Amino acid sequence: MVKKVSIITVVKNNEKFIKRTIESVISQDYENIEYIIVDGKSKDRTLEVLNKFKNKITKIISEKDDGIYDAMNKGLLAATGEIIGFCNSGDILRKNAITTIAKYLSNDSNLDFAFGTVWRFYKTTKILKSNFQPFRIYYNFDSFTSHSTGFYIKKRSQDKIGFYNTRFKCSADYDLYYRMIIKLKMKGIVTKKNEIIGVVQSGGFSSRYTFMEHLIEETKIRLHNRQNIIIVILVFAVHFIKNLKKIIK
Repeated sequence: MVKKVSIITVVKNNEKFIKRTIESVISQDYENIEYIIVDGKSKDRTLEVLNKFKNKITKIISEKDDGIYDAMNKGLLAATGEIIGFCNSGDILRKNAITTIAKYLSNDSNLDFAFGTVWRFYKTTKILKSNFQPFRIYYNFDSFTSHSTGFYIKKRSQDKIGFYNTRFKCSADYDLYYRMIIKLKMKGIVTKKNEIIGVVQSGGFSSRYTFMEHLIEETKIRLHNRQNIIIVILVFAVHFIKNLKKIIK
């Protein structure tokens, strides 16, 4: 039996780019996809675009939320698939993305999650990200591919972890990864480098925050999860010094 895969898209006031995201999901070559879109009560034409595709979307939730991670939690609550992934507005999935992910997570009962190789675009460059080095989470959260389009988890495993902690406004996915890898010791893999799952566009949600805001929140995540305080201070100091030019400009 083909496992159901829930894909969740979070969007707010993104009429310009939501269409390409929807089209990338509904054109997948996988036959059993539940598609959920969580809209933060958009005031532009986003809902008009969603309604044009309503016959291809399993569920549309449109209501005010308390930030992107609150919206993601709403998507998780609505998801009924055995595998769950996010493809947020503006980002796109490659045509065989879900088939590839399902192959990994369906064929190995010991796996809890999978990271997919992604192209990640920045303002002036792009990087092929195909990382999964779990030990690095102790000192660097940037050791994974991407959350949107690049992270997939079995529902049974997501249920054990729980929801995204909405006290963290820009990096709650890192908190979830820390709980998943360090506290619960879940097992995951990354797709092969040539198995590109998605494309993450520049100018997304995380780019609204400064480097220093990210660093402070990441430090709070480590402390919240009771990582050794001496290590936390050292990690903060190293990242602060290495990125001093970003901080002071």
